[in-house]
Amino acid sequence: MQHYRNLKEDYQFSDEETQILKELQPRMEKLADEFIDGFYDYIWGFGKTAQFLKNKDIIAHHRKKIKEWFINLFCGQYDMPYFMYLYKIGEIHVKIGLPTHYVNSAFTYVRTFILTSIEDNFKDKQQHVKEIRAVEKIIDMNLDVLTSSYREEELSKFLSLSKVEKNILSGLKKFNSYINYFLAIALALVAFFAIGLFVYDVYMLVATDIKIDKGVLTVLGSLLVLWASIELIQEEIHHLQGKGFAIGAFIMLAMAALIRKVLIYSLSAEKGEELLIIAAVIVGLAVSYWLVGAKKRTIID
Repeated sequence: MQHYRNLKEDYQFSDEETQILKELQPRMEKLADEFIDGFYDYIWGFGKTAQFLKNKDIIAHHRKKIKEWFINLFCGQYDMPYFMYLYKIGEIHVKIGLPTHYVNSAFTYVRTFILTSIEDNFKDKQQHVKEIRAVEKIIDMNLDVLTSSYREEELSKFLSLSKVEKNILSGLKKFNSYINYFLAIALALVAFFAIGLFVYDVYMLVATDIKIDKGVLTVLGSLLVLWASIELIQEEIHHLQGKGFAIGAFIMLAMAALIRKVLIYSLSAEKGEELLIIAAVIVGLAVSYWLVGAKKRTIID
């Protein structure tokens, strides 16, 4: 509770700024419907909004609550009940698993909408500056309280662990980091050897009496493996940056290696049975790759 008592003091939020926001409320109340429409256009651009706003009833309730919050932003009474009201909103966000960056991004729209309205009604420069400062502070305080629920949730989870569990968790995180670095180095070596394989196949095509059709197909197969390994390195870079990891990249590399074999075996009459087995495996991998891609598209949509 002490945090909220000191919040306005830490933001140097004055009584004058409280009054400025109160005076802005009638104008903002008239813009509430326009704000809601723009807000929804904005949040529907998020990848997983539909997972949280699943039907018309939920959407109607959410629109009503967002409109109330927007009008209350200029209520002029920023006391303990107001901040507890914000904190409960944050708790609901945590409970439903709403990503923090969705909240932060949504506030970008809120800030832009309000400041644009202030700019459109610019009359006196000194008053204009005061209005901007007051709006910036109340928005930042709102965001501070809403996201504090996330911080406290993570802290409570960590504090609920025993000392042994904390040590195990920390150890696993370090081990995971080492594994990721090892994997990155290993992928770099794979790419290096793929380059070597490509150069060797080109040499065999040019400097030996290998059949031209077999040589060209072998070179194409090596190039395909090199391309797939580069894609895999790119995915690992994304993973190290905290963007997740695409299992499809591994499937693609396996397919590239098998396709190279098919290109080589297709010219040999003695490899018919092996060729059929490899072809069946490629079909299985292709189906897996398609399913992974379909799942990703479903999540995005």
